[in-house]
Amino acid sequence: MTTGSLRVLLVEDSAVLADRLSELLNHVPGVTLVDKVDTESAAVGVVRSQSIDVMILDLHLRQGTGLGVLRSLADEPHGAVAIVLTNYALPQYRRAASDLGVRYFLDKAREFERIPDVLREIADAASRHDQADAT
Repeated sequence: MTTGSLRVLLVEDSAVLADRLSELLNHVPGVTLVDKVDTESAAVGVVRSQSIDVMILDLHLRQGTGLGVLRSLADEPHGAVAIVLTNYALPQYRRAASDLGVRYFLDKAREFERIPDVLREIADAASRHDQADAT
């Protein structure tokens, strides 16, 4: 994780929701939106080419899926924390995401506003980790 601000990649196929999330992220101190993409291949490309701390992933994309992004990156040391934000908060999707290492699985309709709190939690955990490494 990078020191200072959290570098966030937004993977969302709805332009309206991507804009709404971008606006929300712009109001969270210490968060930098690196890119917005709407396909699995574009998301994998960004993570492989840039330093990303957090991926906010929709499950259903214009091409591919958020779970496909996670599968593609499973054997690569990217270090990004994944947040799934979906309209499909079904148990089987939660289980599949958890199996791929996802700690944050949020329902768009009910938990959208939790994104800033989750990002602060991730930043706090990274800060504690950095402090422990410094001692």
